[in-house]
Amino acid sequence: MIKFHLDQKRALVTGGASGIGYAVAQLLASSNAHVAVNDLPGEKLDTAVQSLQSQYPQSTIIAVGGDLSQSEEATKVADLTVSAFNGLDFLINNAGAPFTKKPIPPSELDLLTDEFWDKIIRVNLMSAFWLSKTLKPSLLASGGAIVNNVSIAAFGGGGSSVAYATAKSGLRGLTRELARAFAPKVRVNGIAPGFVRSPWECSFGDMDEAARQSVPLQRVGEPADYAELTVYLCAGAHYITGEVIAINGGIRI
Repeated sequence: MIKFHLDQKRALVTGGASGIGYAVAQLLASSNAHVAVNDLPGEKLDTAVQSLQSQYPQSTIIAVGGDLSQSEEATKVADLTVSAFNGLDFLINNAGAPFTKKPIPPSELDLLTDEFWDKIIRVNLMSAFWLSKTLKPSLLASGGAIVNNVSIAAFGGGGSSVAYATAKSGLRGLTRELARAFAPKVRVNGIAPGFVRSPWECSFGDMDEAARQSVPLQRVGEPADYAELTVYLCAGAHYITGEVIAINGGIRI
């Protein structure tokens, strides 16, 4: 793993109580950054934050619970973070959800109700816009960075549903447009994960076997793999903006 030195840098990680988000929070905290962890309020978020606090006492770790499918909740999460840290350096828009237990085939359009579309778009796309807009003054003041968790589905479709792939394609486009909106002081980039070992709601079956058959590196990506690139795009990559970097073990080569 790359070692980062982020003394006193301040970060907000959404969807940070598990999976990639938790790994990002871990790497930031281990690099001596202060981290606000967002997720839905409840035991999962509380447990994650308590674990980070015990592992990394040198860093300030706080919980900022909130349902990011609602614009007012997203604004509240942003405001609480800035108030607690007196500013912000890094925004990691990691929150996302499939809202289905198993993949919905592209042909099953009748399953994609208006309610389903609304939830998908709000969580996977709009939350990143609401937070970025609210936090723009703080990020401009610090000369910070934004990293969006997009998806391999934004490049070639697939994923958990047509709606999910469409939302992530929108997030890929939003990454480019926000890079224009925040330039030259703030860089905005994204990562596009492939297979990931995490407690995601949607099950794709035996991912290990699928990775052995279809991924040149023959393994499922671990949350730490994605966290490393995410934090690099925050702390380094000073001449990269508006890009979404695929990280998938080579599945699309």
